[in-house]
Amino acid sequence: MKVECWFIGKTAPAYLESGLSDYAARIGKYVPFQMVVLPEPKDSGRYPPEKRLLREGEQILQKLDRGDVLILLDERGKSFSSSAFAGHLEKELNRSVRKLIFVAGGSFGFSQPVYDRAEQRLSLSPMTFSHQMVRLFFLEQLYRAFTLLRNEPYHHS
Repeated sequence: MKVECWFIGKTAPAYLESGLSDYAARIGKYVPFQMVVLPEPKDSGRYPPEKRLLREGEQILQKLDRGDVLILLDERGKSFSSSAFAGHLEKELNRSVRKLIFVAGGSFGFSQPVYDRAEQRLSLSPMTFSHQMVRLFFLEQLYRAFTLLRNEPYHHS
């Protein structure tokens, strides 16, 4: 199975991009992994949030294949401890699907059609983080989950 993380828009500032690249390389040692940056829709800044969400959502839905498992990083999603997330990830990796796709949306979240297509919603915290920071936090947790599954010394409980 392949794991992908999709992000809406470029990552800024540079220190986040550096951290993302580091964790992506680490994750790639455990599973075929790819980060995908979906460009913000053209002139999206001049549209109201609802229209922007629809345009971003169309982009996400067009890129998905029928059998892909879509998991949204969403503040209203299910929360896990790091150890519980590792167990959940292991179950997902054992499914007979081609791709497991985690999506961090833009600053306004997701459109209803994207919520309807998603199999799961995952919350990183009851706190609110910028959609830029969520990228780094999630990749770190994904890496941590793989080290837990392999009983490697990264995680200290």
